[in-house]
This record gives sequence, structure tokens and C-alpha cells, in this order.
Amino acid sequence: MPSDAKGLGVEPGQEVVSDLRIDPRACTYVKHEVVEVCFAPSPGTVLSREGLNRYREGDAVLTGSTGDRWSVSRERFDARYQALTGTPPGADGPYVSQPIPVLARQMAHDFTIARSAGGDLLRGLANDWLLQYAPGDYGVVENARFARVYRRADPQPGVDPREAVPARAWRACD
Repeated sequence: MPSDAKGLGVEPGQEVVSDLRIDPRACTYVKHEVVEVCFAPSPGTVLSREGLNRYREGDAVLTGSTGDRWSVSRERFDARYQALTGTPPGADGPYVSQPIPVLARQMAHDFTIARSAGGDLLRGLANDWLLQYAPGDYGVVENARFARVYRRADPQPGVDPREAVPARAWRACD
């Protein structure tokens, strides 16, 4: 049964957790993927598997290695992706995701969540993954795609992972 943005698809009687930093079922993952990028010449929308993505002029419209399409604000894109050799930064072409840790939780039931406060509404199916990039900043990734492009983050020797991932809880999974 679909839930609202606060319910996150939990069963009746379960604790409702809308912040993965304090959810004991969430773990830290990193993404590795080469994507094709076009920078939007004007505002528009792209329909992803998870829902409608609105974008503004200059935002990035990405096509992932699995054929999925979505949009990312220019500010977030510049912080999370690097142009591959031969592509000038800011130009259309191939980019690679940076190994930035995110919190993720595989959901047991269908769910719905706002991408951000007042943002696009995303939908996930049972076994899809809810991602939290920062407080109030969410994504949804289909289970098979998640398995292809995300890996558990391993702490670096000698580095306190809580310091390496500011404002987020580091949680390795068993």
C-alpha cells in the first residue's frame, strides 16, 4: 500500500522514520556510474521510472548506464559528477559520479516521498531503495539498478567516517 512522504512504506505498528540518519535499517553506500549528460537549454520535465522530474534552464538531464533518465540541479550536479576525458566541464557528454556516500534503505513495501520539501513526488515499489543525500533531500532507485551502480561504503583506515561524511551518520552494514 502506498504511503505518504512521512510514512515511507512502513507496516502498521512500525516506527515511522523520515530521516535515514537515525534509521537503524539504513546503510551508507556510494555510487559508481558513467552517465550521458545534456544541460537543459530551457525549463522542462523528464519522466523517470520513479516519477516526474522538473528541471530549470542549465540543470543536468542524465541518462544512466541502465537507460534510466532523471534530472539533477546544476549545483548538485557540479558537486557530484566529473567530466570524463575529452568533455569540457559544463559541456554535454559523458560524466562519472563521484564516490560521495549516501544513506540508503531497501523498502519492504510500495512507498511515495517528496524529492525535497515541496519538490517532485517520487514513487518506489517494494524492494526499491530510498536514498537520502542530505536532510530533506531524497531519491528512489529501482532494486536492480541499485544493485548495478551502488556499493556499500567501506570506512578508510585511520579516518573516522563520521568526520568524512559531515552531517550524516555513517553506517556500515553487515
